[in-house]
Amino acid sequence: MKGLRENRKTEEIRTQFRETHLSVSDFIYPLFIEEGNNIKKEIASMPGIFRYSLDQINDELNEVVALGIKSVILFGIPLHKDAEGSESWNENGIIQQAIRYIKKNYPTLQVTADVCFCEYTNHGHCGVLCNHDVDNELTLKNLRKQVLAQAKAGVDMVAPSGMMDFAVREIRDELDKNGFHHIPIMGYSVKYASAYYGPFRDAADSTPTFGDRRTYQMDSANRNEAIKEAQADVDEGAAILMVKPALSYLDIIRDLKNNFNLPIAAYNVSGEYAMIKAAGKNGWIDETKVMMETLLSIKRAGADIIITYFAKEAARVLTPSIPS
Repeated sequence: MKGLRENRKTEEIRTQFRETHLSVSDFIYPLFIEEGNNIKKEIASMPGIFRYSLDQINDELNEVVALGIKSVILFGIPLHKDAEGSESWNENGIIQQAIRYIKKNYPTLQVTADVCFCEYTNHGHCGVLCNHDVDNELTLKNLRKQVLAQAKAGVDMVAPSGMMDFAVREIRDELDKNGFHHIPIMGYSVKYASAYYGPFRDAADSTPTFGDRRTYQMDSANRNEAIKEAQADVDEGAAILMVKPALSYLDIIRDLKNNFNLPIAAYNVSGEYAMIKAAGKNGWIDETKVMMETLLSIKRAGADIIITYFAKEAARVLTPSIPS
């Protein structure tokens, strides 16, 4: 009797019959750009991840390119914050500076910009506040200004992360009416209100000064709502649909893959990264193997694109000929 174990006997056979494959081209690497000079500051809760000023970022970008990583997503930390997050649409704001710098000096890198306000507001919420809640319509007006500033700076793709209703529609309209038809939108289509975001808020100085984001991010208990959110982004013109976080929502990634004929992205978020790093540091797990198994699970669930802080480390595993 022929059994299934015959397809697992050697590494060569296992490789031949492997159904899911990771590639460096699957990854988008997040970068935190801080306004100022001579800044290279490691994020305590995210070992190996730093905040950089533009005058200190070349070594990082050189390494990213050498490892074959094709795409980065930018998050900005400005010097000045206010109630609306107006630095986000300043033509000389930190992200607009970073876009221009990277496109000039590293033209092979695809640059995606986060489109949100939590890093730019003095209250840490993702838009304009009215009665201690984010006002959807006022925030949409500012999203138009932010995305236009990024487009004029030369961004390749934009990614609205604030979970405002009709954000993709407004951004698509603003880009199109200003001649930026070619810039795609990666929607944070299904973004849950999650405790896994904790380290990111340290990285981007974006912790809310009061309350939380449950009035605009999705309830973790909801599955069918994810299809409705994703369909809304499809109808409004998104080119890519994203699920965030990844690991606790692998079922949602698969649901989107099965229901939509668009590329699916998943964000392997800061808390997921930090847990593996902490367990690896303490010797409780084989960090490299768990990292690769984790990324493979996200790909197997249906993600075509993985935004991950592990991008550089995983690239070294996938391309061992590249020196460390």
